[in-house]
Amino acid sequence: MSAVPVFGGDFADRKEVYAIDSVPENKFSDSIVEKRFGRAVLELMLAETTPFLVDQYIRKVDYTRISFKTIGDNLSPGSWVWDGDGFTTNQFGHPYHGSQFYSAFRANGYSFWQSVPGTFVGSYLWETFSEVQAPAPNDLINTGFGGVVLGEMTYRLSQKMVDNRKRGFRRQTSEVLAFMINPVNGFNRIVNGQWGKVMANSAERDSAKVYTEFDVGLRRFKSTNLNAAFTLYGHVKLLYGTPFENYKTPFSNIAVNAEFSNDDSSKVNIASVYGSLKGWRIKSKEKERHLLLLSANYDYINNEAFFYSAESIRLHLLSEFSASKNLKINTAAGTGLILLAAVPDIYFYKERNYDYCAGIAINGSCTVGIAKHFFYTISYRGGWLRTINGNTANYFMHSITSEIRFRLKNNFSVCAEPGLMTLQNQYRNFDVVNKNYHYLRVSLRYGFTVH
Repeated sequence: MSAVPVFGGDFADRKEVYAIDSVPENKFSDSIVEKRFGRAVLELMLAETTPFLVDQYIRKVDYTRISFKTIGDNLSPGSWVWDGDGFTTNQFGHPYHGSQFYSAFRANGYSFWQSVPGTFVGSYLWETFSEVQAPAPNDLINTGFGGVVLGEMTYRLSQKMVDNRKRGFRRQTSEVLAFMINPVNGFNRIVNGQWGKVMANSAERDSAKVYTEFDVGLRRFKSTNLNAAFTLYGHVKLLYGTPFENYKTPFSNIAVNAEFSNDDSSKVNIASVYGSLKGWRIKSKEKERHLLLLSANYDYINNEAFFYSAESIRLHLLSEFSASKNLKINTAAGTGLILLAAVPDIYFYKERNYDYCAGIAINGSCTVGIAKHFFYTISYRGGWLRTINGNTANYFMHSITSEIRFRLKNNFSVCAEPGLMTLQNQYRNFDVVNKNYHYLRVSLRYGFTVH
């Protein structure tokens, strides 16, 4: 489990799930169904209008009071302004909305790259025609980039979840869960007459393995102004595919981390998605292999001690070593660009308690597995950020985590994970702020692989 995936994807624990010479490269095509442009546009418009009508007539939100004047003002290129909406709305709500724009094209036969423009078009239309306030560049990036990452992840998982050969309660449950994960794709299954129909699986359902972990346990945060008691939490981790298979296809390898707890900040405390974009194999030896991998990353953290969110693109060097039959080592090192990040600001900028920043991220990790029962992981994630919109400052972030895990019988494990995060804000017009966030997680884990 990634402790707090501040700077992107987690590569730990792969060796125990997939052997060095694992299944052949799967043949999942990036675009294999008939392209339906008309339906894609219609579903994009539904994704635009449905939340707008709900907010206008049910929630009666002020931003929906649009007019020809507000639309005309928003169409002006000089009208764009960074907005002051809440952290969850900007950093979680907008990316999720963008995933529906993306899926409108992806679920109608368009490839990964062909679906990307539709996501940004959907974001621009919403910013221009659906809100009273001026269009915001942060919303365009969060909805566009974040929407692509979340959209492809949910599309792949929803496609994998439904087995057309099954029937009965198990089949209906998988259809409902897949619909919840990606409503646009589920809607298309209904329209196409696929929902519940027993038939052969098409090539749309790829052969990638999905490793899943569920954790239930206790966690505790300690910071400068907080010394919280242990609270109950749950964690879900999904590893779709492996880095060394089909690595030239976008999102053939996906890592998802989600954490939930009933604290005062948010029920969803972590939503982190890493997706591979393209890989390059490096010459390897008999007991080791290496891969350069470019990834797109979305991170959202919001707990009682700390909050942070970012979209980034990074290049990783992944290595696997089989030192002996009972000793396996995985390492990862990476760096890349943080395109947009929301970083806490205790001095506030206008009505926002966070600043928008961009910068550089670095990461490294090492996992040691002994006799398939004992695993130790140590990870470092760091970054330098500078304000784009907010109180001018340089931000330095560091995260050091470690996890000790012992596997019991029947895929159960016990885990302990201490960690430390630090954030230093060097402001131009305010005092320097240094914050440390210690935490500890202890949990019982159940892991299994879906073929």
